[in-house]
Amino acid sequence: MAVLTFAAIDIGSYNVAIEIFQISRKTGLKSLDYVDYRMELGKDTYAEGRISNEMVKELCRVLNDYKRIMAEYQVKDYRVCATSALREAKNVEIVLGKIYQNTGMKVDVLSNSEQRFLGYKSIACTEAAFPQIIAKGTAVLDIGGGSLQISLFDKDMLITTQNIKLGNLRIRERLMNLERTVIPYETLVEEFIRNEIISFKKIHLKDRKIENVILIGDYIPDILVDYTGKERVIKREQFMELYHKIIKKSPMELAMLLNIPLENANLMLPTAIIYRYFMESLGADTIWAPGTQLTDGIAYDYAEKMKLIRSTHNFDNDIVMAARNIGKRYGVSKPHVQMVAKTALTIFDSMKKIHGLGGRERLLLECAVYLHDCGKYVSLVNSAECNYQIVMATEIIGLSHREREMIAQITRLNTLPMEPYESLSSHTDLSLQDYLIINKLTAVLRLANAMDRSHLQKIEQMRVSVRGEQLMINLVTNQDYTLEEGLLKEKTDFFEDVFGLQPVLKVKWSV
Repeated sequence: MAVLTFAAIDIGSYNVAIEIFQISRKTGLKSLDYVDYRMELGKDTYAEGRISNEMVKELCRVLNDYKRIMAEYQVKDYRVCATSALREAKNVEIVLGKIYQNTGMKVDVLSNSEQRFLGYKSIACTEAAFPQIIAKGTAVLDIGGGSLQISLFDKDMLITTQNIKLGNLRIRERLMNLERTVIPYETLVEEFIRNEIISFKKIHLKDRKIENVILIGDYIPDILVDYTGKERVIKREQFMELYHKIIKKSPMELAMLLNIPLENANLMLPTAIIYRYFMESLGADTIWAPGTQLTDGIAYDYAEKMKLIRSTHNFDNDIVMAARNIGKRYGVSKPHVQMVAKTALTIFDSMKKIHGLGGRERLLLECAVYLHDCGKYVSLVNSAECNYQIVMATEIIGLSHREREMIAQITRLNTLPMEPYESLSSHTDLSLQDYLIINKLTAVLRLANAMDRSHLQKIEQMRVSVRGEQLMINLVTNQDYTLEEGLLKEKTDFFEDVFGLQPVLKVKWSV
C-alpha cells in the first residue's frame, strides 16, 4: 500500500479534535486537515465526577460529523482516543456504550501513561532533532485539562516521568470561587501547585542539570509557535517577557488581543503560571514549543505499528528505562537484575515457537525482571505482596493499566504459588488470555531468577536451545554453581507444567 489515509480523533478535557493524515513510506506523515470542536467534558468530570447525558448527546453528534469528514477524505482506518475527562468519569462505561450505540465508534480510553507516551511520540514525529535535544538534560512538560506530566531525559534516555494532578481546567474549576478575592490569581495558583513541585524536585531532580524544556499542551505552546516563528525555540528571558504580557491581562483582554475564545483565555492563565513556576524551579535556559497535538502522536503510533515509518528513537527502550529507574529507586541489586534480564530474555528468545508470544510480551517480561525485587524495600517477609502494590501504584510510561497489572502479577507470583484464574479474575479485570501470558512469563522469570540465586552473577556464558521435550541450558562459569543447581528443581516443575519442556542444566567450568 503506497499511501494510506488515516484519521486520529482526540476526545479531550475541553475539546474534541480530528486530524486527517496521509501516511506513506516515502514521505512519512502529512496532515491534510484539522478540525477542533470546543466541548468541556472535563468540566463535568472534575466538578461532578460524571459526564451529563446532554454532554454525551452532543459528543455523539460531533463524532457523527467527524464520520462524515472521514468519508469525504476516504479514510481507510482511524482511531478514537479519550483522555482524563472520560478516564476519571464514574459513568465512563455507560458513556462508551452510548457512543458505540449512536456512532458505531469504539473509543480507546487511554491510561495516563499511554496518553503521555503518545504526547511525546508526537514530538518525535514532527522534529528530526528530537534525539539530539534529549541527549542533554531535558524536561518535557505536558499540561492537559486534568493533569501535568513531567518527563526527564538525559543522554537520549528517559530518567523518570511523573504525573501531577495540576491540569489547567482542574485548577480553574478548583479556584473559580476564589478569583474575586484580594489575593492575585497568580499567587493563588502558585500556592496551589507549590508543594507538589517541591516534592518532585526533592525526589527526582536533586542535582540534575536541566538545559532544555519542551512544552506540550494547548494555548501557551500555540502562542510560542507564533511568537518564535519557524524555529519554535526561545530563551528563558524571552519567555518571561511573553509571560508578563499575558499575566497582566484579564481573560477578556487576552481573548480580544489574541483573537481567541474567552474559554481558551481562561485556561491560558493557569497554564502560563504552571510553565513559569516549573521553569524557574528547573533553571532551564532554552524552551522549545513544537506545537504538536495528541492526534500527531496517535497517527505516528499507528504508522509505526503498521511499519509504514521507522522511528529514529527507541521508544520501547524508554519503557524499559522507566522500569529500571523505578527498581533503582527501591534499591534493587543492579548486577542481579541485569543478569536475570539477560538470562530471562535468552530463554524467551530460544522458545519463540513454543510460547508463541511476541515483542510486546518480551517487553513486559523485561520490565518485570527489573521490578521483581522492589517489594524488599518495604518488607523482606511480605515482599511479593509489597512488590505488587508498588508496581500498581507506580506509573510506567507507555504501558496500559492492563499491562501494568500483568507485570505486577508476574512480580508477585515469582515467589508465591500460582493463583487459579477464577481467583485472580475475582479481583482484577484480566482476561483468560492475559492469565495464560502471566503464567508463561512467570515461569521464565522464576527459572532465570533461580539461576542467579546467590546474586553473585556466576554465569559467564550461556546458550539455550530446545531439543525435543527438553530445554537445554549450557552454562560456562568459573565459580561453584552447587547452590543454583540444587535449588533449580523447585522452579523447573512449574516451567515444565506451563511449557511441556523439561529444563536440563549443563554446567562447564571455564579454564
